[in-house]
Amino acid sequence: MSSTPTAHAISQYATTTGNLTARIALHAYGTNPQNWFAWLGERLPLRGDVLEVGAGTGKLWTHVDHAGLDLTLTDFSPAMCEQLRTVPGTHVRQCDATELPFADASFDAVVANHMLYHLDDPAAALREFRRVLRPGGKVAVAVNGSDHLAELNTLGPAIGRPELTLHATQNDFTAQTGPAYLADHFTGVTVERYHCDLDVPAAEPILAYLASLAGEPLTREQRSAARDLVQTRIDAEGGFHVRKHTVLITASR
Repeated sequence: MSSTPTAHAISQYATTTGNLTARIALHAYGTNPQNWFAWLGERLPLRGDVLEVGAGTGKLWTHVDHAGLDLTLTDFSPAMCEQLRTVPGTHVRQCDATELPFADASFDAVVANHMLYHLDDPAAALREFRRVLRPGGKVAVAVNGSDHLAELNTLGPAIGRPELTLHATQNDFTAQTGPAYLADHFTGVTVERYHCDLDVPAAEPILAYLASLAGEPLTREQRSAARDLVQTRIDAEGGFHVRKHTVLITASR
């Protein structure tokens, strides 16, 4: 297992978009009729020059209309940037979130959607967000709580793979700690929770999710054990229920 959040992110995302895609796919089983991207899009401060840092595959912008924006997407990963270049009407830069290659006061809004917990120093990224924002500019940060996907986090340890949990590879930036992080650099911090859980009707999407976390592939025995655990729950309850805890934190420069 990688020793730091950043090293783990590099091992997971630098050369492939597949791991992120598998994790996003699981959230198709959300209990909120409004999916995450649509909910988020209604709340983002979208005007003028907008920067998304750690934009991943650009999935957000397949759900959110960015016509009329001057939209810049960044990611540290060459594989992600290749995918981002397929998003029409955007500028793409490969860079580190803690060393943004933009002049001071370049943007009206900065978006960081589920990425700050992958950094060794999230405060350094927040300082960069503040630097590139214009006075009065807005920052929007999505992050999960420490109890997010708790039911999934029990599966890895149960099959002898204790590293297959989200929080084993992330820093301390969570829904609980994030507002204080932002308050050190911004004003008017607000928090809104996205109310949604997962009800997964079959084992395969969960097995794909577990596989996406694994640096070393699951053995046949581990995969079989995980399938048995998940299927037993589905048979008993009609689905595998997973609690989510996701918030949007917004603030001003």
